[in-house]
Amino acid sequence: MRVIIPQKLDMERLDSAISALMPDLTRSAVKRLIENGHVLVNDKPAKKPSMKVKEEMAVSVSVPKAEPVAIEKEDVALDILYDDKDIVVVNKPAGMVVHPGAGIKGGTLVNAILGHCRDLSGIGGFLRPGIVHRLDKGTSGVIVVAKNDVAHLNLSAQFKGRTVEKRYLALVYGKLPKDSGEINLPIGRHRSDRKKMSVVTNKGREAKTYYNIKERFGNDLTLVDIKLGTGRTHQIRVHFSHIGHPLVGDELYGGKAIKRLNNKELCAIIKTFSRPFLHSYRLGVVHPVSGKYMEFTAEPPSDMKGLLNELRNFKSFG
Repeated sequence: MRVIIPQKLDMERLDSAISALMPDLTRSAVKRLIENGHVLVNDKPAKKPSMKVKEEMAVSVSVPKAEPVAIEKEDVALDILYDDKDIVVVNKPAGMVVHPGAGIKGGTLVNAILGHCRDLSGIGGFLRPGIVHRLDKGTSGVIVVAKNDVAHLNLSAQFKGRTVEKRYLALVYGKLPKDSGEINLPIGRHRSDRKKMSVVTNKGREAKTYYNIKERFGNDLTLVDIKLGTGRTHQIRVHFSHIGHPLVGDELYGGKAIKRLNNKELCAIIKTFSRPFLHSYRLGVVHPVSGKYMEFTAEPPSDMKGLLNELRNFKSFG
């Protein structure tokens, strides 16, 4: 692509001018292109992104094909809620890790999306999906993934700006005293257990969780509708555990909570659920290209529905 710098961009930074003239390229992508020698100014390699351009300068940009990444494509069935050239929205099953990491090379959502998508244009010069938010391995529900740099940058800004609506269902121990409330407690890495997050931490970041009660099961259990004001790691699990109402099935933050239940039959029912009872049932975002607000929803999976049905038929709550 070759462009001539117009008068209105005279004395602008090179990276800013290119991204203004070529809106499909983000400024960060342009910066990488310049640094890797893919941008010419008056037929000479550009020296740095911050150089000032002048009116009538000729700028040539060569965008290399995105390189494959060292992550295997996997033919894994996905519950696709929405798919276009910019984003894909998935109802993630419980038990699936979002991204490969230490000791985890396959079976992740990224592996599955690489196998599903044939139109990835890549993130940061590599053929990979852009992960802008995550769900814990044991959490099911809606997650949006970017297919290109423009979508990735836009969605990341929406999550950072807290303009995305994130709604969850959780089943917690005990009887919450109020029908609605807010938990506003900072979250950071646990002081002694590096696998856990905590509100008692040396470097906590702001974390806000809002909730409404959907259903009560005596004094033993409460079904909660949750809206996140922030998106910290393990936020819902940490917040509800801290206020004395850990999630059913959450061994990390509430493994001993089942001992509160005095009814043996109820304990037996709860023990059948072996993951945190947490489901992302709705996600609302502005489409990164069209600008249209979109909402995506997913019904709770069968194991959650099954447990709730058993509880609704159970007559001996405390």
